[in-house]
Amino acid sequence: MATSSSDDPGPRREGLLRLVREGFKIRHGHPLPLGATFQRGGTNFAVFSRHATEVTLVLFPSGESVAALELPLDPRQNRTGDVWHVLVSGLDVGIGYGFRVAKSPNLEPEIHRFDPRAVLLDPYGRAVAGLEAWGDGADDGPFARLGHVRSVVVDEDFDWQGDQPLNRPLADSIIYELHVRSFSCHPSSGVAHPGTYRGIVEKIDYLRELGVTAVELMPVTEFEESDHHFVNPRTGERLRNLWGYQPISFFAPKVSYALGRSPEAAVREFKEMVQALHRAGIEVILDMVFNHTGEGDETGPTVCFRGLGNTTYYILDPTNGEYLNYSGCGNTLNCNHHVVRNLVLDSLRYWVTEMHVDGFRFDLASILGRGQDGAVLMSPPLLESIAADPILAHSKLIAEAWDAAGLYQVGSFPSWGRWAEWNGKFRDEVRRFVKSDSGVAAFLATRFAGSPDLYRGSGRAPYHSINFVTSHDGFPLQDLVSYNDKHNLDNGEENQDGNPENLSWNCGEEGPSASPEVNALRRRQVRNFAALLLLSEGVPMILAGDEVGRTQQGNNNAYSQDNGISWLDWGLRDRNPDLFRFFSRLIRFRKAHPALRRETFFEDERGGPPPVVWHGVKRGKPDWTTESRAVALHLLRNRTDEDIYLAANAHWETKDFELPLLGAGRRWRRFVDTNREPPDDIAEPGAELPVPGSPTYRLGPRSLVVLVGR
Repeated sequence: MATSSSDDPGPRREGLLRLVREGFKIRHGHPLPLGATFQRGGTNFAVFSRHATEVTLVLFPSGESVAALELPLDPRQNRTGDVWHVLVSGLDVGIGYGFRVAKSPNLEPEIHRFDPRAVLLDPYGRAVAGLEAWGDGADDGPFARLGHVRSVVVDEDFDWQGDQPLNRPLADSIIYELHVRSFSCHPSSGVAHPGTYRGIVEKIDYLRELGVTAVELMPVTEFEESDHHFVNPRTGERLRNLWGYQPISFFAPKVSYALGRSPEAAVREFKEMVQALHRAGIEVILDMVFNHTGEGDETGPTVCFRGLGNTTYYILDPTNGEYLNYSGCGNTLNCNHHVVRNLVLDSLRYWVTEMHVDGFRFDLASILGRGQDGAVLMSPPLLESIAADPILAHSKLIAEAWDAAGLYQVGSFPSWGRWAEWNGKFRDEVRRFVKSDSGVAAFLATRFAGSPDLYRGSGRAPYHSINFVTSHDGFPLQDLVSYNDKHNLDNGEENQDGNPENLSWNCGEEGPSASPEVNALRRRQVRNFAALLLLSEGVPMILAGDEVGRTQQGNNNAYSQDNGISWLDWGLRDRNPDLFRFFSRLIRFRKAHPALRRETFFEDERGGPPPVVWHGVKRGKPDWTTESRAVALHLLRNRTDEDIYLAANAHWETKDFELPLLGAGRRWRRFVDTNREPPDDIAEPGAELPVPGSPTYRLGPRSLVVLVGR
């Protein structure tokens, strides 16, 4: 029954001795749960493959890439329905494993892409070996290392010391999107363990000082960063897939982000990071990529899903086996097949129960609502199952409500009252207003109010709008005010990649400028963006580094820039202390004022007058015409908060705004005026400065003011 992958009996015997203990036995096993599970009597291996006729379990000694034992499974004894299983006793934690899978005869090789030469990863594997060193294999060609990856049985025991997901109300959240490696990899970071989970732990004091309540981690499930052939044409450097939106596992944390550089260390150090962040009151949200996998199209590698069940895991053209590509990445996961649906749910439950994460952002989430033929479903089973799952009942669910095939569902994403969304309309309309486009004032007011036009009709609340101006995809904030055009030549794709429509404005000069006037305007525009983001109803999301002026030198698609273009330069904190102070004080102001974190829309307020009055330059006369470039509003004082007045002038001329009248004994005090240079641009929350008794406030061009009535 057992064979070795080595023709030399010497290494085979040595490998077997390292692999098995006394009491080694093989039994038929159990079909559930899927994956590798410690049970009484041994380790149970179970894997789904409907069309396979032959499945072999391949075992590797701990830390080794050469198989020591292969166990062909008997379809009469080791198969229940479509699940193949075997129970093996005498194995230690740390052993590697995988599956060889074949179909004989395979009359449709373009449909059923079985490859018995490949040792496949377990879709439910909790850890992956073979990718321990970041970037190794790049010189050997794309995907070279994937021929040596294997799943690993890990000990999941961990002393959480009472830790649980924090369950902070979404309305009170301030999200900080970061990349594990880029966050601390720059030499200026000063951390002992750059580019790792522990690097984030070392920067917790910084996150607390800034004031964010959650980190949203770009993909941390295992991927192969050396998966493409692009080269920087300027330096000759082979580029890597830094971002990680090419998963080969939905359970295993990225090993090269662990200091220990082992599968076991990755699991342990990820848990330690979550535990440390929770102690600091910071939640962990994972960016999950369930819309496609890193296997790509028919030219890509067979690593896992394709070799187990191509027709199960991917949406295909049934006539020729062509991959339907709604993701823009070569394939589309067949999310509403019941097997794949269960896989996604089990993955999410695992990250919540075993890894204690607090929520998820779903990349290209509209794909999760497509049927097995690619059609858009009215009531997608997967989205409904996630929303209704009792284990995920308190987890944050955030959808990127579009896909690469043109489906755009911002405001119409199937929600069942649970799903929040990245609000792309907030991003676009705030950008248009700040760069002085005409006719955007009414749209800005709607976005400031939590986008009731998008979410009120589906029974959702302002906090279901995840507001952002920048994200990993596109310009960072400094570049948004410094470049009109993308400059992506270093990506090796002749500047053809990246979205050409950035809604950016360079303030009169492309790229770095020596002009004091241009740089002053850019600083003011950055402050305008920050204030609108952090003072709007809904949940703000900050891109890591925006608070200190990080630049990507005009690259708006830096997915392959594993260098200073993507890494956070921590020297910026010292060079731009006033910008960090501006962001952190805005965050403290937001936390201090419940009126900015409403759980209902203005229209739904019960009892008393409406909580907001809209103005224009003239008091009580908002201007929603197509030529308007000014918006003002007054959040009325109530039993929990003070009066708050905000006026935004996107015109290139100074405007005098008539101020709302306050009751006797109270006066307006200035919190923010972005037209003023630091330190006068922002006050300490609670220590706002009195405004002279004029009935108007003179607001400079392209500026914003926030006043508090006290």
